[in-house]
Amino acid sequence: MGKKIIGIMTLKQKLFGKLNFNKLSGNPDFKEDSVREVIILPILKELGYQQNNIVRSKTLHHPFLKIASNKKIPIRLIPDYCLKVEKNYAWVLDAKGVDEKVMDDDHIAQVYSYATHPEINSIYFAICNGLEFALYRRDSYNVPVLFFQIAEINENWETLNKFLSINSFQAGKSFVYEPTVPFKAKEEFNYTTRPLLDEILVKKQQAKRHFGVHGYFTKQTWNVVAEYIKNFSKVGDLVLDPFAGSGVTPIESLMNNRKAISIDLNPMAVFIVQSLIAPVKQEELAEAFERVKTEYEKKEPKTKEEIEKALKKYPYPKGNILPKGSDVPTVEKLFSKKQLAQLSLLKYVIKREKNDNIRNTLLLMFSGLINKINLTYHASDGRSEGRGNSSVFAYYRYRIAKTPGNIEILPYFESRFKKVLDARKEIEYFINEKTISNIKVVKGTATDLSWIPKESVDYIYTDPPYGKKIPYLDLSVMWNAWLDLEVTKKDRKLEAIEGGGEDKSKEEYNQLIAQSIKEMYRVLKYDRWLSFVFAHKDPEFWHLIINTAERCGFEYVGAVPQKNGQTSFKKRQNPFTVLSGQLIINFRKVRNPRAIMKANLGMDIAEIVMQTIEGIIAKHHGATLEQINDELIIKGLELGFLDLLKKEYSDLTPILLDNFDYDDKTEIFTIRKNTKFKTHIDVHLRIKFYLISLLRRMENENKSAHFDDIIQHIIPLLKNGITPENQTILKVLEDIAEPAGKDSWRLKKDGELNLFG
Repeated sequence: MGKKIIGIMTLKQKLFGKLNFNKLSGNPDFKEDSVREVIILPILKELGYQQNNIVRSKTLHHPFLKIASNKKIPIRLIPDYCLKVEKNYAWVLDAKGVDEKVMDDDHIAQVYSYATHPEINSIYFAICNGLEFALYRRDSYNVPVLFFQIAEINENWETLNKFLSINSFQAGKSFVYEPTVPFKAKEEFNYTTRPLLDEILVKKQQAKRHFGVHGYFTKQTWNVVAEYIKNFSKVGDLVLDPFAGSGVTPIESLMNNRKAISIDLNPMAVFIVQSLIAPVKQEELAEAFERVKTEYEKKEPKTKEEIEKALKKYPYPKGNILPKGSDVPTVEKLFSKKQLAQLSLLKYVIKREKNDNIRNTLLLMFSGLINKINLTYHASDGRSEGRGNSSVFAYYRYRIAKTPGNIEILPYFESRFKKVLDARKEIEYFINEKTISNIKVVKGTATDLSWIPKESVDYIYTDPPYGKKIPYLDLSVMWNAWLDLEVTKKDRKLEAIEGGGEDKSKEEYNQLIAQSIKEMYRVLKYDRWLSFVFAHKDPEFWHLIINTAERCGFEYVGAVPQKNGQTSFKKRQNPFTVLSGQLIINFRKVRNPRAIMKANLGMDIAEIVMQTIEGIIAKHHGATLEQINDELIIKGLELGFLDLLKKEYSDLTPILLDNFDYDDKTEIFTIRKNTKFKTHIDVHLRIKFYLISLLRRMENENKSAHFDDIIQHIIPLLKNGITPENQTILKVLEDIAEPAGKDSWRLKKDGELNLFG
């Protein structure tokens, strides 16, 4: 019996059991020693290494360096693992903590020193942090020969085994490699039963490929996007983002061995993605940078006469109209004469480079530099000149700074070079000459995907514009002008925003978003997923998304609140009109979709709203605007009253400020002191309200609703009055639900539930 079970077990299950890799990062109990024992040791044993092949913590003395005043004390080097085949060391492996990077330059240099030590002299060296594994050859240590996430070891085992198994090395004799893997090559991946992800801890600044390359108005958090891609698609799948922006979704798709289609209407966004991923040789890029830098230094205009001469000789943007509300009428007015002269010279020198990919990479650095070299840029108080921001990112408009920052071009051009070089180094293993064909970057509209074949896409993750929050094309005028990128009248008509230069109405915005959802449905395969990121406050937009998606044939599965990192300046300035978080609404394209049932609301919507607000405040002992908004939207989605919510509660701010206390520092609403909850809904109705919502969510997520779990969920939401006995909850549960297996419950299938009947 035992052998039969092992026969169908995946390699990942054999090695690590039921270990949840999503919960390792940030876990204070899972340290470097856990990485060694729980992750590395099982891998080594499966590769064929026994105790006599594994040398732990071998002490080596640095062959050249010594310390102390007399230079007699040797520096000790202690690799975690030296792997022996016969009498030779085949490779070395070092363990790191889960929050350390396996591609960090210092870590690579450290383990490289072990591999090259005279006592070791191994071919390979590797680094593992429990979540990732990177393998390098000594003779080409800049880029790993193998890199994968431990959670995807099934897909990468054959390659790992080929490189590092005890049979992969020879000592003075020939051998024939015959792979023997007694487990299924790939773990079964069932698209129809993928779980919804819990809120993911944000790691915004830890990816050099996104943070620091080029400013953009909104960016999805890379690790959140990566987790969604891995959860809802598998290796080799095609991932689409029709509102791709600066390219987080397509780049993370390639970084996780998927294919990608990246679409955006903004030529600046398309340029950023194309220039970042265009394959170049780092040595050639460095040589080109030095050529540009040297020529610029020779010709840099500094005096008044030199500046005037440069302005006549080198082209710069002229007559490009800025959007309404800008402090100046045209792009050139955003710069001093000196800035115009120096930037135009730098661009001229870059444009003379003959290699397209290298030229565009240098222009990417140049474009990122423009953020600091303009009159809207202000340095932050108490910080260096380079540590500030442009008004276009801080206020979403072109506002001349009271005291513009005085930034020298060359130091910050060099800074851009280093950041782009770091980004390229980070992506080079996954995005290179061999893999570049796996991505298609297109300037286009989400409303017309006719060039993508029907039912050809495996997963869609997208973050569309939120109404009139950010007019992307208007705000990109400065960069598009400098990069000679054209924005047509047709582009502006197709941009899915409210307001903007075309002064679009809410209805026009709604139509564009609806058409985009229809197109996404058409190109997505059946049983595949759409994750739709949204952070609009107005319930009408949520109602639009759900209704459009359902009419197309999507089935709503669930919405998950997700923070997107550090609170923005815009949020700090406007705490009640800008949300710092978002909801990720997850749909599935199925042949027989289940529509969201509409609850029969026999109660005033005001009572529902107040009940939900007080419930979430009670649950968390105080709640933020985002938590309250998310809870109302999710309840509206699940209980089917978004259409009512949108009519009267497009803005919660007046209700919240009139009825609750607000702490400016914590941004938390609480029940006012010495007051009771305002809602006086019968306890049975309150229980019924929350039970229907919970059971529908559990059903959508294919989870069992056990009675103990139900009690733990319901009780915190019912603190605004007498806490009911478990039997009271059970009685209501029996009215609306039926048993589904051992100690599990599901909603009765008798048509639409009457919430207040």
